[in-house]
Amino acid sequence: MASRFSGALQLTDLDDFITPSQECIKPVKIEKTKTKTGAKIKIGEDGYFDVSNGQEQKLQKVEITLADCLACSGCITSAESVLVTKQSQEELLRVFSERQYTDNKGVTRRVSLIVISLSPQPTLSLAARYKLSPEDATHKLAGYFKSLGADLVLDMTVAEDFSLMEAQQEFLQRYQNQQNDPNSKNLPMLASSCPGWVCYAEKTHGNFILPYISSTKSPQQIMGSLVKQHLSQARHLPAGELYHVTVMPCYDKKLEASREDFYNEMLSCHDVDCVITAIELEQMLESSGLHLGDVLGLELDSAWGEAGSGALRRHAGSGSGGFADHVFLHAAEQLFGESNAQLVYKNLRNPDFREVTLEKDGKEVLRFAIANGFRNIQNLVQKLKRGKSPYHYVEVMACPSGCLNGGAQVRPVVGESGRELVAQLEVLYNRLPLAVPAQSKMLRKLYAEWLGGKDSDKAKAMLHTAYHAVEKSDIALNIKW
Repeated sequence: MASRFSGALQLTDLDDFITPSQECIKPVKIEKTKTKTGAKIKIGEDGYFDVSNGQEQKLQKVEITLADCLACSGCITSAESVLVTKQSQEELLRVFSERQYTDNKGVTRRVSLIVISLSPQPTLSLAARYKLSPEDATHKLAGYFKSLGADLVLDMTVAEDFSLMEAQQEFLQRYQNQQNDPNSKNLPMLASSCPGWVCYAEKTHGNFILPYISSTKSPQQIMGSLVKQHLSQARHLPAGELYHVTVMPCYDKKLEASREDFYNEMLSCHDVDCVITAIELEQMLESSGLHLGDVLGLELDSAWGEAGSGALRRHAGSGSGGFADHVFLHAAEQLFGESNAQLVYKNLRNPDFREVTLEKDGKEVLRFAIANGFRNIQNLVQKLKRGKSPYHYVEVMACPSGCLNGGAQVRPVVGESGRELVAQLEVLYNRLPLAVPAQSKMLRKLYAEWLGGKDSDKAKAMLHTAYHAVEKSDIALNIKW
């Protein structure tokens, strides 16, 4: 079955597209001899070319890697995706078969343990596609990956808990810093868990917008640190012998996993080796002639010392993880003593841009927003540039409707609209068991035993990162004549 990837970039939301500022070009050097009379170049339909010397040569095939894409200051869509060998279903199946992989540095490593981390959104997407309950879909996916050769299949609740708790603490620190220095770029704090939004910010608005973006790692990358450092030590294995696969709702997570920031020089490996998406899992099942409902279901594994729940869990708030809700309620209690603050969102321009406020003694003291989709993101950035943004925190997601409508979620079936499918996924998401980070014994244990406490240097290194402006290249191809 043909891959749904494009050889360059795939657009999944044409009316939500940011115009490229630079063509996606990777030059290839063609070796040729110099002549005094010049040369005529003839290129045939079969890809061969002749430089007037009677010898035909084959045009070299160009491959665009994730590193090329991240270093480019050009295109971005709400579901940017690149066909790359190390982030494909073919590579995943090869690793299952051969139990070895070649890392981004060209080193071939044997695989002692294959770990799969499931996130809720793609699991729900496949549940809807195959008419399964969220719990059944979780068990079936665990069974499917085990049948391919996976050693552990984990849920990502603890990583999501870490991300939410760190975002809460980071907001409190930024709020205090802003009170001390009103001219600083501490607020609004902008969520950083969406790699499409982060990539756009780095390429398009650079050093202006980056100080506002949260330094807290996304759940995917926190899960990577847990697997490659905590789990590898517990299993007495070199981190490079653990092959870590995450199941995600968008192609941009492949870009995130391949960032140099998430390559550990001491361990000589990335935190996440391969990202596979719901739409790719659907292809894998179809190419094998399988229906997910017919796969033998298995329980999720436990890697952190507690029995698994047998199902994924959700967090209160949006289907993108509930960042705005959790940070808002924590800030209301810690800053203003409001332990029962009400979360009542008001739609603004559209349902993908909504806000919630907190009043204290008749005065507005907190204003948060959720901005999904690049149209709303652009409006938000323009307000910031004009100094007109009224927000303290914004949950920003590149895809309209957020992660449940990620660019690599399974497409609607014939006769079903995208909005109907997203509404169905929202219902399924709200049926998942609720996780409450503040009540997690596992989280407290990991903070204490693995990180040495919430405010330790190790916690900052493991749970936070930095982002970098990508300078635009002024080349002839860029010029608009």
